[in-house]
Amino acid sequence: MEIDSTVGGGLAAHIRAHLSELRDTEARVARVVLDQGAELVRLSVSDVAAMAGTAPSSVVRACQRLGFRGYQELKIAAARQAPAPEPSRERDPAARALGDTVRAAREALDGVAVTVTPERLRAAAALVGAAPRILVVGAGLSGAVALDTAYRLRALGFAVDAPADPLTAQLVASQLPPDGVCLAVSHTGATRSTVDAARRARRAGAKVVALTSYARSPLSEAGDCTLVAGGQDLVFGLETVASRLAHLTVIDALTLTLLGMRGAPAEEALRLSADVTVDHSY
Repeated sequence: MEIDSTVGGGLAAHIRAHLSELRDTEARVARVVLDQGAELVRLSVSDVAAMAGTAPSSVVRACQRLGFRGYQELKIAAARQAPAPEPSRERDPAARALGDTVRAAREALDGVAVTVTPERLRAAAALVGAAPRILVVGAGLSGAVALDTAYRLRALGFAVDAPADPLTAQLVASQLPPDGVCLAVSHTGATRSTVDAARRARRAGAKVVALTSYARSPLSEAGDCTLVAGGQDLVFGLETVASRLAHLTVIDALTLTLLGMRGAPAEEALRLSADVTVDHSY
């Protein structure tokens, strides 16, 4: 759900406004959330349950009563409410740029650990791993992530299409088999060509794995499995760079998961890929 971030403590105000509607155990969970504030992003659902003296299932119910789909979505909202760091006062533009870029990248990677769970990663890998044909789509700055994704999947032995032309991508999406997969990458989750390709894949009966920075977006709505990475609000205009780093990290994790799931066939495909790489090296 969306919390008004223009008002300080928007998440806390939202929770306090609904406290009277909660049952006893749910109210205890809400008070833990209020007490922890932005530190909630470091806590698991079991941690919150222990602090509230209740069961993890009660934590999830409390989150849903507050209007969230679950604990993970509440953690994302808490991360967004964290105060932004002060802009760098470094006068040297190169030093300031380096410091700000590294900080933004670090924040994005920290966010991956919050928003991408092992369960969701395994679910995405299961869909991709069972697909006889995979379409990878992404436009603009996400296009580089899409190309890297396609290369990594091919190196594991998958049959992959990654058309650069958006019309070709939509044509391929509409021709995917029912057990095929469209892996769609978009920072905003609202890039029209990417969302349209995902929707065409769904209409063809294929599955859609979405990689985006925002839990609520047209792309996430089209996805059978959505991996959210880099959704925290970043400053200094570096969100596009940081989001690509976060997305590439998720792709690394996805391909490593697939390698473990596929075993010997994937390892043999990697050896063939290494042979090709060696042939093109001096």
